[in-house]
Amino acid sequence: MAKSKTKFVCSECGYEIVKWMGKCPECHSWNTFEEETIDKSVQRNAASRAQNVGSSKPKLIKDIELQQYSRFVTKNNEFDRVMGGGVTKGSLTLLGGEPGIGKSTLLMEICGKLSNLSSDHKILYVSGEESEGQVAGRSKRLGIDEKNFYIYNETNWQNIVKAIKDIKPTFFVLDSIQTTVSNEIQSAAGTVSQIREVTYEVMNYAKATGLTCFVIGHVTKDGNIAGPKILEHMVDTVIYFEGDQLGQYRMLRSIKNRFGNTNEVGIFEMDEAGLNEVSNPSQYFLENSLENAFGRSITCILEGTRPIFVEVQALVVDNKHGNGRRTTQGIDSNRLSLLVAVIDKYFDIPLSFNDIYLNIVGGIKLTKREGDLSILASLLSSFRNQALEESVVLIGEVGLTGEVRSVPMMETRIKEIAQLNYKKIITASSVAKKYKDKFDIEIIGIKKATELEEILF
Repeated sequence: MAKSKTKFVCSECGYEIVKWMGKCPECHSWNTFEEETIDKSVQRNAASRAQNVGSSKPKLIKDIELQQYSRFVTKNNEFDRVMGGGVTKGSLTLLGGEPGIGKSTLLMEICGKLSNLSSDHKILYVSGEESEGQVAGRSKRLGIDEKNFYIYNETNWQNIVKAIKDIKPTFFVLDSIQTTVSNEIQSAAGTVSQIREVTYEVMNYAKATGLTCFVIGHVTKDGNIAGPKILEHMVDTVIYFEGDQLGQYRMLRSIKNRFGNTNEVGIFEMDEAGLNEVSNPSQYFLENSLENAFGRSITCILEGTRPIFVEVQALVVDNKHGNGRRTTQGIDSNRLSLLVAVIDKYFDIPLSFNDIYLNIVGGIKLTKREGDLSILASLLSSFRNQALEESVVLIGEVGLTGEVRSVPMMETRIKEIAQLNYKKIITASSVAKKYKDKFDIEIIGIKKATELEEILF
């Protein structure tokens, strides 16, 4: 009988050592090493499986037949948008999100949509965290057809494979990958080795049989999916379900998609009956705004290929406690400090001595620079106690020398702005020259940020 040995594996990057260490030498994370058992017989079985796989020869591109991917359109427009037009047959999709955010509810609703496509489409939902009664209760609450929907409470992958072979489903959901274990690995559920082995088995089975799989993954306190990074490399699509648990809106964001565009976003509204699509996200980002209120402006950002209008709110007040305070929500505080410095330098306004609060309405985050001009306008509006026009949209990046730069895909943004009956766009001068006569809307181009004073006030 082969003697078993132990090793220590980093849960963040998968680095292996024979002795425990406090800090990983590869990713420099602390207290991430977990002890695992090395079984020699399992390693020999894995090596023999690899040798039995038939080797293929290199081929010229012209000799390879292009594969056409068929999709299942769920008729949930927000989900289909993120997936690239529908669920690709035989694909493996990884869904991550915070605990309680609604991952299981979302997949349950998608399974309900898929089951309605055809009575021949069987669905197997495997839950390792909830009992069969809990899952069945959720499905009934969401009004899902029970004729071709199977629920199975199991954490052993070998038993799950037997159930798949017996039922022969079209769609398979694994909730979650961190609770599933394989007999091939002698370690606890959720360890790096178990996650890697189970994901490998699911991927191979899906590709060999054409089974369409959805896998739910837990996330760490940093917001990343728990386990080795190779987990995201192995799957076809990685989507994150984000949002505030206390709020009613959720965002489904695509991070990786081999069958569609990345960085797409779908927006849902959570209520007692489940998740509802938000077809016009700009409406809820701009709703309940006070008219003629100073310190607010509107910009147009892009989430994937979708233009979204966002309200930027700023509050500038006198500082009574020494150092000026900076509080931001939805934007990096360093970006705010940079724009305040631009106002100090080129507008001759001592704004850095004030307390400044900046908020992006609706919980959305500005990670790009297209909202710089809108942030400047909101800060100046609050400082001067003067409201901006409701029909003005500001788009542009502001540099350290006070210049205004254009941002990508301006034509898409201008089309959306014109359709929603806004009257003016303030942006970079190069954009105004290029699109001035192409759209029925006034496009005001500026080269320097200081020109905002004359235009707005």
